[in-house]
Amino acid sequence: MNQQFAVVLTASALVLAPVATRAQANPSLVWDSVGRILKTPAVETGGYHRYNLPRRDIALKVGDVAVAPALALGAWAGFSGEPTDATMMGDLVLTAAELGPVLAELANQRVDVTAVHNHLAGGEPQVTYVHFHAQGSATDLGARLEHALALTATPRPVAAASPQPLAIDTAAVFGTLGLSGRAQGNVAQVSTILVLGSVTMHGRALTPALAYGSPINIQMAGPNRAVATGDLAVLGPRVDPVLDAFATHHITATAVHSHLIGESPTIYYIHFWADGTLAEVLRGLRAGLDAGR
Repeated sequence: MNQQFAVVLTASALVLAPVATRAQANPSLVWDSVGRILKTPAVETGGYHRYNLPRRDIALKVGDVAVAPALALGAWAGFSGEPTDATMMGDLVLTAAELGPVLAELANQRVDVTAVHNHLAGGEPQVTYVHFHAQGSATDLGARLEHALALTATPRPVAAASPQPLAIDTAAVFGTLGLSGRAQGNVAQVSTILVLGSVTMHGRALTPALAYGSPINIQMAGPNRAVATGDLAVLGPRVDPVLDAFATHHITATAVHSHLIGESPTIYYIHFWADGTLAEVLRGLRAGLDAGR
């Protein structure tokens, strides 16, 4: 097999080194390679490399609300660790027809499935969320995940979202929740960590934002109406206080479940749906966040 070489300057001499050495010396080349495999650009955030795979092809409605992809259809894959020894986690958003083939292919590719469940209640069409986990070389993990993604109608290559005029009061969102975030069009997004201290799984410390972040997405559904969804990741003693806070503020808990297997301590993920004026929704979300801490 022919091997490509590059000239490398050492302290004492010029030597020939395999081109692969350059990628090892510059990990960003590896993360770019993963992006080319998954057909979506890498975003470095929260201490990990994220690859967004929004399901813009799915026209989802919850009641009379047309759900924006940024609200609840944001499939993704994230990688932490080193390029040669990475942890991959993420969340696929699948239609009913895609679920069986994708689960079979994930098993074939030795990508562990850690949860299969709903995040919403009453959505049409029905979508299922599949959480996954694997460890190994980043490019190998990306290639294995690509085999499963190829069985879905996920639009790829993933293009940047078309710019839209801001149509949500970000000052109210960020100020009331006490969190910074991002917004485009009529959707604002924030995220925080409610579980303090180290969480381990399979002997490894997990990257908080990758494994147990608490994202909240808010969409304006009309001039005086907002909806919100997401999940708060909390320890067991905080589950009931969060549920009580949500119920008090007329926010519906749509699921309480796990996303991981074998983590220590055990983390519970509380998904929700809020619907009301923006001020009402934000007050309820803030109460939930406070109860989860």
